[in-house]
Amino acid sequence: MTPSATKTDLPHDRVWNFSAGPSVLPQSVLEEVQRDLLNYKGHGMSVLEMSHRSKVYGSIISEAEATLRRVLNVPANYSILFLQGGGTGEFAAAYLNLMASKSVREKQQKLGKPLACDYIVTGGWSKSGLKEVKRLGANVNVVLDGVKSATTGETVYNSLPPVSEWNLGKPEETAYVYYCENETVHGVETPANFVVDAVDPSVPVICDMSSNMLSRPVDISRFGAIVAGAQKNMGPAGVSIAIVRKDLLERDESDPEVTRNIPSVLDWCYFDGAASMPNTPPTFSIYVCGLVFKWVEKHGLETIEKIRNERADMVYDVIDAHPDFFHGLVDKKYRSAMNLVFTLPSAELESKFIAEAADLNMIQLKGHRSLGGIRVSLYNAMPVEGAKAFVAFMKQFYESNH
Repeated sequence: MTPSATKTDLPHDRVWNFSAGPSVLPQSVLEEVQRDLLNYKGHGMSVLEMSHRSKVYGSIISEAEATLRRVLNVPANYSILFLQGGGTGEFAAAYLNLMASKSVREKQQKLGKPLACDYIVTGGWSKSGLKEVKRLGANVNVVLDGVKSATTGETVYNSLPPVSEWNLGKPEETAYVYYCENETVHGVETPANFVVDAVDPSVPVICDMSSNMLSRPVDISRFGAIVAGAQKNMGPAGVSIAIVRKDLLERDESDPEVTRNIPSVLDWCYFDGAASMPNTPPTFSIYVCGLVFKWVEKHGLETIEKIRNERADMVYDVIDAHPDFFHGLVDKKYRSAMNLVFTLPSAELESKFIAEAADLNMIQLKGHRSLGGIRVSLYNAMPVEGAKAFVAFMKQFYESNH
């Protein structure tokens, strides 16, 4: 007999928030923010009111950076930058900064023609990144662009072709390789090390980890740069993070062409030289991120990854048990553990599913406007109990409507 899904009474009258971002934050972090909101640690003011040039705030941002460095085991030859502009801003920043790098410019000069920027397109966000650099005039090589549908022949974003079919450029002709590790819209997640294993180690790999950062261990040393918006797994909206290998920040400052087309707000070197504070940073967002980093450190990335997989497996087990009702949209090898997407037999049933879930305090389940269907986002701060409540509802809904 299927267990009955019931409305869960959560502390502070909260709901199960399955939003794709901004998303759920750890309750303990929110409670600490609440306790210190009016008077941060006895300093007589809120972090919201605090000068970024004060010693107190200097300690907040430096501690946030140090904690993230410990959690991800970031090597000493990498800079951690707190930026603004979100993942979207980093589409342009990654291209502009890499093409200004001394090593890339020397490589291009040796080749005698523009280096190619390799783009792996696995969904909506990597597609947006490609569109942005094309707009900026990049010499783009598309390594792959989704897969062809077996039924329609159209390009779809639900799997990856074998590496043997990738159109990677020659290493000596390539500036960098760019990809998005977890596609928040399409629910495609690239397995850890899958791309870096395929790319010649002489070519920097730039990875957008906005929606799976801090959900599993990562070998930072294999990347040229990692960029991420914070509002999925790391904190509130308003801050993005770049982890950049320092040799890629080296420039020939005697050449005025190097930085002519890089706005200061997108210039990694500008922020690196001022400890992420050449101007006023998003102070409160960075503060909350620092608390989330400590929360992750307390649990450990190995434990976080185990819980992430446990949550996702529970939902996918129901989808796989009833594939004619819960239609999974992604190849099982590349299904995201963060953003799980599926459809129901009709749009009417999907609307009913979302409405009845909301009655049980489960919200933000509607799929992205470009894709439709259902999307359940299971970020780090979603307790296993939330996934269990959702699974109980799925089973009950199936019994009542199939």
